[in-house]
Amino acid sequence: MAIVPMTYGRHVPIISDKFVDKDFGTGVLKISPGHDHNDYLLARKLGLPILNVMNKDGTLNEVAGLYCGLDRFEARKKLWCELEETDLAVKKEPYTLRVPRSQRGGEVIEPLVSKQWFVTMEPLAEKALRAVEKGELTIMPERFEKIYNHWLSNIKDWCISRQLWWGHRIPVWYIVGKDCEEEYIVARSAEEALIKACDKYGKEIEIYQDPDVLDTWFSSALWPFSTLGWPDVSAEDFKRFYPTTMLETGHDILFFWVARMVMMGIEFTGTVPFSYVYLHGLIRDSEGRKMSKTLGNVIDPLDTIKEFGTDALRFTLALGTAGQDLNLSTERLTANKAFTNKLWNAGKFVLQNLPDRDNVSGWQTIQAYKFDMEESLLRLPLSECWVVSKLHLLIDAVTESYNKFFFGEVGRETYDFIWGDFADWYIEASKARLYHSGDDSVALVAQAVLLYVFESILKLLHPFMPFVTEELWQALPNRKEALIISSWPQTSLPRNTTLVKRFENLQALTRAIRNARAEYSVEPAKRISASIVASEEVIQYISEEKEVLALLSRLDLDNIHFTDSPPGDAKQSVHLVASEGLEAYLPLADMVDISAEVQRLSKRLSKMQTEYEGLKARLKSPKFIEKAPEDIVRGVQQKAAEAEEKINLTKNRLDFLKSTVLVSQ
Repeated sequence: MAIVPMTYGRHVPIISDKFVDKDFGTGVLKISPGHDHNDYLLARKLGLPILNVMNKDGTLNEVAGLYCGLDRFEARKKLWCELEETDLAVKKEPYTLRVPRSQRGGEVIEPLVSKQWFVTMEPLAEKALRAVEKGELTIMPERFEKIYNHWLSNIKDWCISRQLWWGHRIPVWYIVGKDCEEEYIVARSAEEALIKACDKYGKEIEIYQDPDVLDTWFSSALWPFSTLGWPDVSAEDFKRFYPTTMLETGHDILFFWVARMVMMGIEFTGTVPFSYVYLHGLIRDSEGRKMSKTLGNVIDPLDTIKEFGTDALRFTLALGTAGQDLNLSTERLTANKAFTNKLWNAGKFVLQNLPDRDNVSGWQTIQAYKFDMEESLLRLPLSECWVVSKLHLLIDAVTESYNKFFFGEVGRETYDFIWGDFADWYIEASKARLYHSGDDSVALVAQAVLLYVFESILKLLHPFMPFVTEELWQALPNRKEALIISSWPQTSLPRNTTLVKRFENLQALTRAIRNARAEYSVEPAKRISASIVASEEVIQYISEEKEVLALLSRLDLDNIHFTDSPPGDAKQSVHLVASEGLEAYLPLADMVDISAEVQRLSKRLSKMQTEYEGLKARLKSPKFIEKAPEDIVRGVQQKAAEAEEKINLTKNRLDFLKSTVLVSQ
């Protein structure tokens, strides 16, 4: 036994336990079961007395003896002074420890043992575990099932009382004059409690309710059914909405809320409250830190909406992967604001290029086009057949992703189609039909396809961007209902993969010509001639899209030649291989002033040679190799290799230009 100083000789036992780290400090540790959670558990295990020396106002109580009535901080100072005065203090040394503080006021928190209400959890947890085991409840992503099972398999009894001034009151009443730990009444109301108390203790009694409130998570656990009319199981809302299909929430409250809703739902209704739990990630700042007031990195959604728009913010968050935290950066928001603008401008283009509302015959023709039959699809020109086929493939992919709850995939697939296929390619291709064909029937086909594809896009994107899509939808003529209640696009619609491949060949050819124009710095407005070399089959479908090719590649429509062999001026042309069996020859004279380009490249080559020789000289210097850090040497070697490659490319281009000049002379 040991004697505790300043306590009138109170004795405490000396014990040994693995809980204490004997290599830390003296290897001896005091135990305060009434003021430390770990000490409390150890005392319960060893049967030690649990003493509380502190009042709830931070002063010491009668158990503290000599220090009764003193403030906690004052008592600590006085105790140390008296230990020094009596030569009981051995030494004092600085030590940094983590002191818990109140999140709201910053005060030092003092743990105290107190009486609380608990729920026995093991029987509830067993039922919740079986629900997942039997497939009645599916948790997504699947890896969180392990966390769910671990928590419920190692569950402790749940303390459900809180000393707060708001919340659901604990439904317990005590009898004035009776021991509240032994005598209490559980009831639904004060009236019911009084009746029960009178029946048990006589009519001349007074009762008062427990001042504690229920833990917020306990109240929240009742949410799936208590909001629907339960315990009245015949309530219309309860019958219709319980159980529901899916719960969507953050992965950080899988146990705090989700598991408890499952346990309470099964216990009180006999049924799991939902079939699926979809866990999204947490929203973090651009550096991946959790948002907090302390760090000052909290992003106010209202400020974000004001700057980037509601739909851009919603789309950014919805692109996250299930269970994965999302770093919310300005770059992401800016990109998705640009996407919203892209969608809006695409809508403006479609609206501006539809027939007037009073053009009855035009609208009848457009509405007569049906895209749900293979025959109608094959009658479309190549560009139109391609975009409709791609749309039908997208609808199937997106619908399947929605059914699997792959919401991030839905967003990315839809984004790629709208920006990459519809806006960048089909809208541009449609301009050839609308502005350059000179044939009203061709223009009507393009209008019908634009309207059909754009309507479908708005439906697919509506769950992600409800505001801009609804606005665009209702701006389209002949809208009979709001987008939010319109039908989902039909799946398994026709698509022609052969024609999709053909248009991809046209895209490859266009890209090759655009790249060549950029390489030779051809002015954007300048039209150039071209010879397209391919087999008879390829030439047939490429030539039918001659206007589209000319528009997208900035070619001179009257000087596009289709042939099965290289042209006579092939040596004076830039040769492009777009894909297997599809080539193009662009006359160099159409693109650049050859003599001026030779002079420009010669000067550039001379400058590059000088820089390259400087790099090589550094690498040949023994001092540089020996003294410079390894990463610096590697960087210089990499720069030298890149410079050498650029020099070779420039030399090849110069040789080509010079040979062209000689041939032309």
